[in-house]
Amino acid sequence: MEKETIKLTRKIQLQVNAPTKEEKKEVYDTLYRWQNRSFRAANLIISHLYIQERVKEFFYLSEGIRYKLADEKKAEDGMLNRSKMNCTYRVVSDRFKGEIPTNILANLNNTIINNFRNNLSEYSKGERALANFKRNIAFPFGPVAIHGLSYNENQKAFCFRLFSIPLKTYLGKDHTDKRKLLEQLVAGKIKLCTSRIQLKKQKIYWLATFEFEKEIHNLKPEVIAEASLSLEYPITVKSGKATLRIGNREEFLYRRLALQAAQKRAQSGATYCRPGKGFKRKTKAVEKFYEMEKNYVSNRLHVYSRKLIDFCIKQQAGTLILLNQEAKIEAAQQERFVLRNWNYYELTKKIEYKAKKAGIELLID
Repeated sequence: MEKETIKLTRKIQLQVNAPTKEEKKEVYDTLYRWQNRSFRAANLIISHLYIQERVKEFFYLSEGIRYKLADEKKAEDGMLNRSKMNCTYRVVSDRFKGEIPTNILANLNNTIINNFRNNLSEYSKGERALANFKRNIAFPFGPVAIHGLSYNENQKAFCFRLFSIPLKTYLGKDHTDKRKLLEQLVAGKIKLCTSRIQLKKQKIYWLATFEFEKEIHNLKPEVIAEASLSLEYPITVKSGKATLRIGNREEFLYRRLALQAAQKRAQSGATYCRPGKGFKRKTKAVEKFYEMEKNYVSNRLHVYSRKLIDFCIKQQAGTLILLNQEAKIEAAQQERFVLRNWNYYELTKKIEYKAKKAGIELLID
């Protein structure tokens, strides 16, 4: 029996592993060039895909014209001189040949085509706007682009080459599982899938996607855990006679409201801050408190969702049901305070991921 796997993406900061400023500048120039070509290529690909799907509407005045989107060598009425997927790849490959690795273009093409196919019905009905890619796009690459990944004791970092670019990880005070995942990757225990590089504020981030086997727990599908999400008690869960309340209104909101108040005071005082470097300099404290609130909430939701899944595992519950969520969301939308401070969607996503990892079936009522 084939083992079930799950994919997990982690954001890892990278640094250029070069000795001189000139070499580092050259690396940044290369990465930003790749980002620019990926941005242009992505918009070309999505445009060609949309035109290909709509091309038969251009022929409504003529009869007998072939408009089957298939390779003419494989289909009698085919109008393409190569496969449908290869058409868009050849367009961007011919356009940007020598300016960006073809591995990036191939993975970009595959990703956009898969997303386009998934949303095609909504595009056709006019229910979704065509994707528009921005200049800060994170460009993808296959695992074959990573060379020589290993842990360097002298630099206290994982070093590797992306194509020919020397990079190393910067984990800092890592309290997550990033280091553990990289160690397992080096040891060959888990697999690296198509990942992405993101450039943001002169920093390099590796959006690494790992594939590994699901956790094995002695769960019983017939045992059901029922959970309810709310602002009063972030999570209340019951399975059989066991009940658990995870967090409470005061514990969750106390720190959050304090950070919001600090941010508001910083906004009021920004007018009187020492000038220099304009808006960015004056709003530095505001941005600091905004990030603190965001990180605090994310940490709390991770803790709550982790406790919920641990409870299900302890009770051997193979099925987790989130009760009456639609009604609560509608009620929350009527109250501005609740809507601002109850991160229902983010909490649900964290529960969904952890449940999938543990092999628990999640149902939302």
